[in-house]
Amino acid sequence: MPLGQGAQFQQHERRPRRATGTKSGFRADIQALRAIAVGLVVLSHLWPGKLTGGYVGVDVFFVISGFLITSHLSKELFATGKLRLAAFYSRRIRRLLPAAFAVLAVSLVAAVMILPYSRWTDTAQQILASALYAENWVLAANAVDYSASTASATVAQHYWSLSVEEQFYLLWPLLMVGLVTLAVRLKVRPRVVVAAGIAAAAAGSFAFSAYLSGAGHHEAYFYTHVRLWEFGVGAGLALMVNRLKFTPAAANLLALLGFGGLIATAVLYDAATPFPGTAALLPVMATAMVIAGGTPGHAMWHSRLTSLPPVQFLGNISYSLYLWHWPLIVVGPFLIDAELRSPDKLVLLAIAVPLAWATKVWVEDKGLQFRPKSQPAVKTVMAMVLGMAVIAAGTGGVYLGQQARVAEAEQIMLNQKTSVCYGPRAMDHAAKCGDRFGPAFVPTMSEANAYHKTASECTDNLDILMAGDKKTTRICDFSGGAPAAPTVWLVGDSHAQQWQAPLFDLAKRKKWLLKISFLGGCPPAAVTYAGFYASVADQASVKNCRSWGQAVSEAVAADKPAYVFTSAFARRERVEDGSGRSQNEQYAEGFGKYWRAWTSAGSTVVVLADPPYNVDVRAPDCALLNVEDPARCAVDRAAAAPPDPMVYAARANEHPRLKLVDLTDYFCDNSRCYSVVGGVVVYFDVNHLNVEFSRLLGPMIEDRL
Repeated sequence: MPLGQGAQFQQHERRPRRATGTKSGFRADIQALRAIAVGLVVLSHLWPGKLTGGYVGVDVFFVISGFLITSHLSKELFATGKLRLAAFYSRRIRRLLPAAFAVLAVSLVAAVMILPYSRWTDTAQQILASALYAENWVLAANAVDYSASTASATVAQHYWSLSVEEQFYLLWPLLMVGLVTLAVRLKVRPRVVVAAGIAAAAAGSFAFSAYLSGAGHHEAYFYTHVRLWEFGVGAGLALMVNRLKFTPAAANLLALLGFGGLIATAVLYDAATPFPGTAALLPVMATAMVIAGGTPGHAMWHSRLTSLPPVQFLGNISYSLYLWHWPLIVVGPFLIDAELRSPDKLVLLAIAVPLAWATKVWVEDKGLQFRPKSQPAVKTVMAMVLGMAVIAAGTGGVYLGQQARVAEAEQIMLNQKTSVCYGPRAMDHAAKCGDRFGPAFVPTMSEANAYHKTASECTDNLDILMAGDKKTTRICDFSGGAPAAPTVWLVGDSHAQQWQAPLFDLAKRKKWLLKISFLGGCPPAAVTYAGFYASVADQASVKNCRSWGQAVSEAVAADKPAYVFTSAFARRERVEDGSGRSQNEQYAEGFGKYWRAWTSAGSTVVVLADPPYNVDVRAPDCALLNVEDPARCAVDRAAAAPPDPMVYAARANEHPRLKLVDLTDYFCDNSRCYSVVGGVVVYFDVNHLNVEFSRLLGPMIEDRL
């Protein structure tokens, strides 16, 4: 793309360039970095408990991309004053999209043939987003959607990093052209302006990354602008390449320290590390150190290892291996009808490597060779659009297919409604119901089973009882216009939300005005929230949880409802007030404060004890992988239903208008707890109830009022 000031530009940029690497420009050390990066990612996905920080491999790729792309663009831009954008974009398309689209197409077919239909819609959505290189934004949206955040991974989820890279490739040349144009107009050396512009963009991106990660915004992990500084570090290194002068010893030490830093982060980092933020500095700078150390072209000490054919081979197939490994991991358990064990994972790896090699040779390389004689850029773009259209059509068909299967499932459930042996009712009729823990009528969970579905009588979320920027509250009018209809509240986290279906049914019969307020991961109690599971809560979450809880407590007390139903995942929502007291004691005081306020207002408070664990005690897909014999997923009652702080609090705060409803006996017999009861799958996802099972418990709840 001509800049229009080529001659003037040449006067500003005449610094000679020094060749780097080999004469061909090939860098064996960068190829080794690719091998390490893909190795870290693949191994951490296969054995997440062993290599907890392997996700830093993605950051390595980002730095390498920033370095190589900026090296290529700056060479052309500073030498000619032009950028052939059409040629650049065309080459990126031919380099990346054929393999990416091929894997997406195969993954879509495999999902339909192998995965349960409950996965089809999410798979179709994310495959389409990946084909459009917007997967990172879909995952960012899901990260802030509590109900979506517990969904199972799809075969295309790993495309988020490729989406970030492609967005970088799209915008970065335009930024460099704009900076050079500005330099020419200001009569300043273009290299200086480009370097300053990149430094400013990287600094702003890093500051934003550090802020969002520190504030607990988990969606920031996927944001392009949060990751931009990682590309910027590589880009800045590319602009400095002619000025880097190290002695052989210094260059080697720098590279070795870089390799060591990468391995250290992969071993020491884990899911609790705030990332990317400041924690990403170590893998990013370690990658830059390796690249910088190899730039002067000295003989490198690590070459005996990093130049080995297996290392270079792995680096050569790294892109295709990244594409293939994740779909294989997702579909693998459903191919063998069992969770993947280490021997299975080794077989999967043995499949992925040759598959990646074949894709590299027959798809990646062939894609680069696609060079039409006339209008090559136009025809390349047309081929890209055609590929996107084919994938879009396929995903649309998959979505329609799932809707048909969902309708079938709903009819099957409807046909069983009157049976006394259906779902939890089977526990009350043990003598009549035979095998109460046998196969499910509908083993696959889909939107027909979603615990968070809202009734048509409910409003949209209202601008009241906000938790930061989250809307938490709806009003569901089941009164039918009856005067003086009783007001009832349901409050809590998502483990309270999973009880809304039976309360909707009860509200319809009783003609209640039902008000619901939920904040995921937050116990409705006057406690100091500390985190969910092993994670440490950020200050924003702590503040939002406490302020929402206080506001709900006051609103409910002021409303003086007939009933207040409440529940929470208190077993896994940690609280810590610094007193040294146990979780039970802190919860007893915290829950008690709110409950007393409500009973004092004349309300009957109904505490819905939390159901037994699911994912904490069994594999998340256990029921699906054991369709014919789901009793294999049964676990000891003591493990699945340990003491619940909320139950302890209810007993410690005994009051005539405080009722504890503990339905554990409908999930478990005397010794074990089950994932399928009375032909109904108990759990919708890793820790929430199937709405069908929850609804069938409605009469049991009503009996205890």
